[in-house]
Amino acid sequence: QGDLAESGGGSVEPGGSLRLSCAGSGISLNGAAVGWFRQAPQAPGKEPDKISCISNYDGNTYYEESVKGRFTISGDNAKNTVYLQMNSLTPEDTGRYYCGLYTRGCESEVHYWGHGTQVTVSS
Repeated sequence: QGDLAESGGGSVEPGGSLRLSCAGSGISLNGAAVGWFRQAPQAPGKEPDKISCISNYDGNTYYEESVKGRFTISGDNAKNTVYLQMNSLTPEDTGRYYCGLYTRGCESEVHYWGHGTQVTVSS
């Protein structure tokens, strides 16, 4: 049974940076798409928002409008890991971040979810 594990979350001040990692265990992240999602604290019952995605399936990347120019998604096939570099963080970036493995490209269905890592941005 495969698993996704996020790491790299923490508490930072506005303007700070974090790098999140999504590591696959028992499942390959190559050949498909991996997305990063954010569950905002003020919307606990709402489905997490997709904020970025990288697709080895069709070569596409996606960034939600509010993170464009600040976040960068990348993958390391040798490490079976996808990263999300987050710069110029704002309090609005606070939330629990999950990675998800899609069945194919970034518009397909997520069939594996990680357990999440908390990001808190506050002064």
